[in-house]
Amino acid sequence: MTALLASLPVHQAQAKDTTLRIATEGAYPPFNYYTPDGQLAGFDIDIGRALCDKMAIKCTFVAQDWEGIIPALLAGKYDAVIASMFITEKRKEKVDFTEPYQKSAMTFVVPKESKLTDFSPSAMAGKTIGAQGATTQGDFLSALYPDSDVRLYPTQDAVNLDLVSGRLDAQVGDIIPMLNWVEKSQDGNCCKLAGELITDPKYVGEGVGIAVRQEDDKLRLQLNQALAALVADGTYQKINDKYFSLNILTLE
Repeated sequence: MTALLASLPVHQAQAKDTTLRIATEGAYPPFNYYTPDGQLAGFDIDIGRALCDKMAIKCTFVAQDWEGIIPALLAGKYDAVIASMFITEKRKEKVDFTEPYQKSAMTFVVPKESKLTDFSPSAMAGKTIGAQGATTQGDFLSALYPDSDVRLYPTQDAVNLDLVSGRLDAQVGDIIPMLNWVEKSQDGNCCKLAGELITDPKYVGEGVGIAVRQEDDKLRLQLNQALAALVADGTYQKINDKYFSLNILTLE
């Protein structure tokens, strides 16, 4: 499907009855999650639908566990990944990315009563720190905090649960979902953001992009064109404002 789609002008794609298959995780609110009635929803889903509308094509969404999301893309299970994935050099060895549709940064999160103020590796020696596995947050902790008890989890919700339950001294997460969690969720009321934002490009990359197979460059360019149109006509901002109090393309 992708080769056909990529070879067509945007306005011709629908006439050929092509379908863009999009993967997301389904476990990373407010970006992607399941509603109580079992439907995929969230910022990533809304952006994906808007891109497909702009490209005048049909799209379908499938949930895939995070650790398998790139391997399944490479295996042809779907055509693109819209799952708030950081654009990093390590990932670019396997897949290509569109231009960023979010700016990226990470943050420490601690219980509100925590006295921690220094989050350097030496200060956090002996502390228990959590993050979702197979993520840049996990890579960051594993590389720089060898003297801490680093615990990696299959989902962000699992990390949050252990922080709420007192089994972690801190966690590291993507700034936007962490801000949303502490400000808007009942269980996140336990906790607060702490320390300076983590912006090292080695770990947060160039932003958050849509992943495609390296041979699908025409699809990548088509997605870039559609994304630019969403920003220009205000659609991106409308979707952004549905979920966030700041513009996540600029973090302002």
